[in-house]
Amino acid sequence: MQHTSTQDTLVGLFVAAGIVGLLFLALQVSGLSAFIKEDTYTVTARFENSGGLKVKSAVSSAGVKIGQVSAIKFDPTTYESVVEMRINSRYNTLPDDTSASIFTAGLLGEQYVNLVPGGSDETLKDGSIIELTQSAIILEKLIGQFLFKSAEEKAETNK
Repeated sequence: MQHTSTQDTLVGLFVAAGIVGLLFLALQVSGLSAFIKEDTYTVTARFENSGGLKVKSAVSSAGVKIGQVSAIKFDPTTYESVVEMRINSRYNTLPDDTSASIFTAGLLGEQYVNLVPGGSDETLKDGSIIELTQSAIILEKLIGQFLFKSAEEKAETNK
């Protein structure tokens, strides 16, 4: 069986296309596709506790990913977590009284920021601060409170 140069070229192009496809898929899955520049605007929210939130965590509204966390900092004067989020410019109609909450995807999943739109006529702009926030629920803290309360109730019934 003889190979022609056309067959060799087609096989080479097919292999090259496969490698490019795998590279693209790997970048999308890993979240490292930062060189694909999207038009975004930045908003900031302050939380008492940001829990296990991480940079590049999702920012969603109504279950739809609309952005991602770009930075998490600690404010030494207010002792709060300052979370910066990049929101895709397609979603530039979020009211300025939008609230932000940190939720967990599933029982033990990773955390994300959920935005719930308010009713204001003004919209969030680049550099806006979201005032209404709800911190992450820390599972260990809830379990500790439950155990303490049940031990307290048991001690009262034994009196």
